[in-house]
Amino acid sequence: MLKCENFMSEIKIFYKDKEKIKVARTISALKELDKKDIIWIDLLDVSDKTEDTLEGFLKIDIQEDEEMEEIEFSSRYIQTDDSIVANSNFLKSNFETEPVNFILKNGILVSIRDVELETFNETFKKLFVNTRNFPTGFHVLVALMETRVEKDADLIEDTTDLITSLSQQINAESDHVDEDLLVQIKDLQEKVTIIRQNIMDKQRVISNFLKCDFFPEELYPRLTMIIKDINSLFDYTRFGFDRLDYLQDTFLGLVNIEQNKIIKIFTVINIIFLPPTLIGSLYGMNFDFMPELHWRLGYLFALGLMILSVVLILLIFRLKKWL
Repeated sequence: MLKCENFMSEIKIFYKDKEKIKVARTISALKELDKKDIIWIDLLDVSDKTEDTLEGFLKIDIQEDEEMEEIEFSSRYIQTDDSIVANSNFLKSNFETEPVNFILKNGILVSIRDVELETFNETFKKLFVNTRNFPTGFHVLVALMETRVEKDADLIEDTTDLITSLSQQINAESDHVDEDLLVQIKDLQEKVTIIRQNIMDKQRVISNFLKCDFFPEELYPRLTMIIKDINSLFDYTRFGFDRLDYLQDTFLGLVNIEQNKIIKIFTVINIIFLPPTLIGSLYGMNFDFMPELHWRLGYLFALGLMILSVVLILLIFRLKKWL
């Protein structure tokens, strides 16, 4: 599918100028820069022409959108003699995933994406605040992954707050549960699943980075720390799943209790009106020889018998503590 320039299209070329890091915003700037000075080239929904120019400049192959989305999970990392190609899904605040393609060659990082991502914006800020911490594209890539894992942690924290709020809501409405609560539980379960898949994707990519011998030596401890943080996030997501399962069981239990109360009410009503119905049926029989048939007080006697039967049943239920 052909891409065209639009209002979101942007290219940023970060390069070293003595002790500072500067940014160029046109592909033509590549002609004026030394490859040794370039750290990072970020492509945001640029045209095919721009990609072709960059491919010729760095001697790389940029994947199309369809290739990034359809590539198998186990094949999202490719390492050659002089380059690394990694595909990773970045999670947005609305829990939609956006595929990002990373290419590392000769210390230059190239990132290709189609939408704005907060992770990249924050890394831009870090790049200018601590310029000495970003001598190569490897350092930028590690910083991006660190920032992404921090964002995942924030999403998990926000989701945990939603789970806590839902738990309080269920406790407050224990006398009357609504099916909307079950929908909210299922929605949170889906969100936790998406987060878990996303951090699993990061774990796979970072594990491959640790096996690679391209990275500067000082970055391996940081990569190891990212793996530890990811493992901690797995524990949090597992805890979130457990809480949601508990809330779901609690919800279903409350529904059963409410249904039992309704059935109990109908049962009591049926039992209360069963004796009066029986008495009314007996005296509704059309027999000629009935003792109370011509009795002046027969009607009142039948009504009194019905009332007495109801009172006796209610009294028995009270004594048995069934009501």
